[in-house]
Amino acid sequence: MQTTGAAGPAGDPPYLRIVAAIRRRIADGELAPGDRVPSTRQIAAQWGVALATATKALTTLRLEGLVEARPRIGTVVAGSVPAAPAARRRPSPAPDAEPELTVDRIVRAAVEIADAEGLAALSMRGVAARLGVSPMSTYRYVPGKEDLVLLMADAAFGEESYPAGAGAPAHWRARVEVGARTLWRLYRKHPWLARVGSLTRPLLVPNLLVHGEWMLAALDGHGLDPTTLFDIHVLLYSHVHGLAVHLELEADAEAATGQSDDQWMDGRAPVLRELTDSGRFPTFARVVGSFEDGYDLRLDALFDLGLGALLDGLTPLVEGGGRSLGPRQEPV
Repeated sequence: MQTTGAAGPAGDPPYLRIVAAIRRRIADGELAPGDRVPSTRQIAAQWGVALATATKALTTLRLEGLVEARPRIGTVVAGSVPAAPAARRRPSPAPDAEPELTVDRIVRAAVEIADAEGLAALSMRGVAARLGVSPMSTYRYVPGKEDLVLLMADAAFGEESYPAGAGAPAHWRARVEVGARTLWRLYRKHPWLARVGSLTRPLLVPNLLVHGEWMLAALDGHGLDPTTLFDIHVLLYSHVHGLAVHLELEADAEAATGQSDDQWMDGRAPVLRELTDSGRFPTFARVVGSFEDGYDLRLDALFDLGLGALLDGLTPLVEGGGRSLGPRQEPV
């Protein structure tokens, strides 16, 4: 394991010693273009530093052109590495003058961190390090992390809009499909969004309500009582949100273990074999045994399958004005 004393002069700030160590691995060819470099969480654990320090180290390498952030992949070695003299030029520990800050710049920097490293890697100090400003500067614009996450979510949900007037689909089902697929694209682009709010404690930000307004308007006008209408809206949203949660969970698990989902499953093959051979779960064993190369979990395909099934099942209810299924009954 790399230690802080093994990279760069002892008098250097910790982030510069981390920069020197990763820079040397790139120069020696140990890390090639496209290879993942340690994430902020891995750096923090390996070097015993705060996440903000780890973020500052990766930001320095990014400004040198040695690495680049790729959403949901992480930080990788850049495709073309600068010449050795430029790569070894030591950055100034602190800029002479801080660039002008705005709420928008802070939010965009925070979204970039969350997209590349996950929401758990986000901190106010890390955002400040990415922007090259003092840690307390961001607090003059955003009170704290909780407020920042709300601003991030509002900005992310605002990246997509809906057609108006004649450009909007005429049929309710087509309109609902547009709404569901729009949300799915946003969650795909920003997987951390699914970890911000829940069904029981929803986000109350304007740009999320834009999507809710579209879905409710698509379902309105069919004679549904308000409770049934809103129940259907929540059900459709939960399908999108429920699948999207696993995007961030998998990214977190891969960052923590260093294993892809396939590698993780390969390591548990003996446990799976023991369960299928036990005779206690014959249907499970038969179905799993029928896969030649194992089951491929495809979230996009599950999204399509689930959305189609939901809309098929909801069509009689919506087009019957809530009457086709009869009065509400308690489950038996």
